[in-house]
Amino acid sequence: MDMDALMAQAAELQNKVAAAQDQLAKTVVKGIAPNGTCIVDMTGKYDLVKLTINPDVLSGGVSAVESAVTAAYVDAKQKADAMIDRVMGDATAGIPLP
Repeated sequence: MDMDALMAQAAELQNKVAAAQDQLAKTVVKGIAPNGTCIVDMTGKYDLVKLTINPDVLSGGVSAVESAVTAAYVDAKQKADAMIDRVMGDATAGIPLP
């Protein structure tokens, strides 16, 4: 493979990865705690967009709120991780990496 082809391939990969990162920044996933006690909206770049806490969970005290927020966050992060794997995998598909 000549150097020009290699440089073109690197530029193509860079463009695809940049587009994928832009897509991740604009895509939002929802993490939902059991019984819908809390919902976390997060981008594919792990930015928190919105946090919704069901008022009923407040009667359970601080530990109930902490548990609900943690569960919703973990769910959102797992969904974001899966999306990142898919989007970045699509961006680099077909491009041989050294």
